[in-house]
Amino acid sequence: MKAIKENIINDLIEKLNASPFMIVIDYKELTVAQLEELRRRLGETSAAAYVTKNSYAKRASGAANYPEELNEYLSGQTALVTGDQDVCAVAKILKEFKKENEKPEMRAGVMDGKLLGTEELNALASLPPMDVLRAQLLGTLQSPAGTFVRLLNEPASSLARILKAKEEKG
Repeated sequence: MKAIKENIINDLIEKLNASPFMIVIDYKELTVAQLEELRRRLGETSAAAYVTKNSYAKRASGAANYPEELNEYLSGQTALVTGDQDVCAVAKILKEFKKENEKPEMRAGVMDGKLLGTEELNALASLPPMDVLRAQLLGTLQSPAGTFVRLLNEPASSLARILKAKEEKG
């Protein structure tokens, strides 16, 4: 029995170390169908929810060097959500699912070794997806270059307009 527990904990440690983030949710009162629907939605963003005993989660989070304060949130019916990509998209799915079903509750999270509270997770959920943020950044970076090119082109364009007007006039 002890070997099985160690395997479960080692599996959790692997999942926590492989993910850039982890969100603790309280899945209390979720039906099996709702939990499966939540897992399906999370799967679309390469994320997954793992239902585990709190003692296992505490040992795994300690081994993954997560903040010790996280243990305060590991009580009751707990599931850990991890992924390998965009924490904003995962938080958005959890927030939208809660709007539709009035559960699960996001208790806390960890990103880059920092403990995140519910407010911070909700703020992440309100951000656009990573692809949109990258496109916005690229647009911002390209804007000055486009303006500069138009500015360099303007004297030649002005001269061409003056010459054309002079030609039409006489």
